[in-house]
Amino acid sequence: MKKNFVRASVYLLAGSMALSSCVVSKKKYEDLLSRKNALEVDKSELQEQKATLEQQKALLEDEKANLEQERAQLEQQKAEYQESLAKALNEGKSLSETLNMSKSQIDRLNADLKAREARLAELQRILNEKEKAVANLRNKVSSALLGFNDKDLSINVRNGKVYVSLAEQLLFNSGSTKVDPKGVDALKKIATVLKEQQDVNVLVEGHTDDVPISKGTVGMQDNWDLSVLRATEITRIMAEAGLNPTRITPSGRSKYVPVDEAKTKEARQKNRRTEIILTPKLDELFQILETT
Repeated sequence: MKKNFVRASVYLLAGSMALSSCVVSKKKYEDLLSRKNALEVDKSELQEQKATLEQQKALLEDEKANLEQERAQLEQQKAEYQESLAKALNEGKSLSETLNMSKSQIDRLNADLKAREARLAELQRILNEKEKAVANLRNKVSSALLGFNDKDLSINVRNGKVYVSLAEQLLFNSGSTKVDPKGVDALKKIATVLKEQQDVNVLVEGHTDDVPISKGTVGMQDNWDLSVLRATEITRIMAEAGLNPTRITPSGRSKYVPVDEAKTKEARQKNRRTEIILTPKLDELFQILETT
């Protein structure tokens, strides 16, 4: 009897240890999964930064090539000037006449150089104004949406654009294209800010997770339809709130641009979102570039 009691106690202790081990393993798994998701987000951000740096590198290489070309042109002009100076002296022209010819060439070169410097200064001024406008726009949108939960929306600046990301739970019920009253309130506040920002284009992007919509959903075949119809509905609400419809473009990205590629409930929740992307118009900048 005593031996059976001891054996039962051993089995009970072993079972308790196994259960404790499972609990610890599960917690460790969740921690690792959380770290993995965070690393995936960091990876996405680093890829965006890499693309931006590569674009900047290409621009700098183009600028370097242009400067090398200008340097070659100046060397050629210098050689032509020396040749014309020698020719003028050989033809018996006076030194004063030759110097007057040289001064004319130098004046022309100085005028060209000043024109280039003026265009570069104007480009820099416009770029500085655009950066200031983007920062100002972000601050105004943030102030308008102060009353909303951080889990429902986020505002970031990337690549010279303001991204307002609105979570599904703020805007829609699952599989629905009708915006909830709280979401309508947020969209109207954004539209109020944008009405004052005439030099900003607005792109509305609908995003879904990778779970197919329910079969038989009226008016929709797949997540493409869901993302597009949601973007269109948001565009309509902002237009009705007074934002000029010619400035808004709705688009749907379906499941193909996730912020988190994990197959967890939390990752899918983050991927179900709508992004309102605000881009300053660069017409003035492009006009200057066309003249350079």
